[in-house]
Amino acid sequence: MSSDDPFIIAGTTMASRLFVGSARYPNQQVMLDAMAAANPCMVTMSIRRISLEGYAESLVDLLGDRYPILPNTAGCVTARDAVLTAELAREALNTNWIKLELIGDRELLYPDVEQLVHAADELVRKGFVVLPYCNDDPVTCRKLADVGCSAVMPLGSLIGSGRGVANPGGIELICARSPVPVVLDAGIGTASDAALAMELGCDAVMVDTAIAKSHDPVRMAGGMKAAVEAGRLARLAGRIPKRNMAEPSSPQLGLVGT
Repeated sequence: MSSDDPFIIAGTTMASRLFVGSARYPNQQVMLDAMAAANPCMVTMSIRRISLEGYAESLVDLLGDRYPILPNTAGCVTARDAVLTAELAREALNTNWIKLELIGDRELLYPDVEQLVHAADELVRKGFVVLPYCNDDPVTCRKLADVGCSAVMPLGSLIGSGRGVANPGGIELICARSPVPVVLDAGIGTASDAALAMELGCDAVMVDTAIAKSHDPVRMAGGMKAAVEAGRLARLAGRIPKRNMAEPSSPQLGLVGT
């Protein structure tokens, strides 16, 4: 990432603009190779209360010395459970950063907005750096920023669906209005989806299934890294306006026969 275009969350300058998940890989070596190809700024890790120590320890041993770990509250359906899970993660992993997930529908995996805002407010007051997974809704994102979230992570489409950015206009609005960084989370299917998210104005992209479940996770991880960088450069450069008619790239004066 260029030093003249820093990506900063909660006063921390991130090493890249790509967050990567640690789930669903065929084996640990593929996961490690994919992480090396992606060079993520953070690696997300699901924390389960029932097996916190046993589940988290091996991943921390594998990844903790190489990448910053971002624990998440995946699977929580109430604010109380999410807050408790975050507190357990802070105790076990010695970090106050948390990706807040609070699901309102087990089939769609959509966030429960009311519970999410409540949990975010409580966690911020408890000293956490909160990055909430949320709807692609500018109002929800603003409420989360207002209670002190350090970034917002609106969904691109359903988790694991690979449908890409289903509501580009909504994401662009969120990016234009958000007072905190915007990280597109969920629905990325391939590198062009990540590039589009960045071109719309997102500060970063979160990718898990699209890498882990691809035919070649290591190559896809490298593709995602390049796509995020390309999308960011295109956003900074500014696209040409769309036109209804053609416009020649070369002047028509001086043509043979004229």
